[in-house]
Amino acid sequence: MRKLLLLLLALVSLAATGPALAQDSAMIVQARRAGLIGERYDGYLGFVATPSAGLRRQVNAINIRRRSLYYDLATRKGVTREEVGITAACSLFRRLGAGEYYLPGQGSWQRYAPDRSPVPSYCG
Repeated sequence: MRKLLLLLLALVSLAATGPALAQDSAMIVQARRAGLIGERYDGYLGFVATPSAGLRRQVNAINIRRRSLYYDLATRKGVTREEVGITAACSLFRRLGAGEYYLPGQGSWQRYAPDRSPVPSYCG
């Protein structure tokens, strides 16, 4: 639990400064709102629907930057990149806007509705 708390605190500060988690292009914002992409349980963006080549390139670029951030944080904290990604997903799920899609650890893509939490129980 202490390890998870340390990761969450580090991710909050990382999200405030890291462009891979904090800034999105207009294409990414529109794709989120249109339900074409969403946040995945592992801390990466995923495709809800078949993307255009341009959208695929932008999502891949964001995921490459996230992977790098997760690796750096995992190395500093002595945990796996996967643990950092899952912890990041918990934070990202909390920031979903109404109607945006997310992929929980099990199951299919879900659309966020304010009357139910997208945050899995393992997020605490």
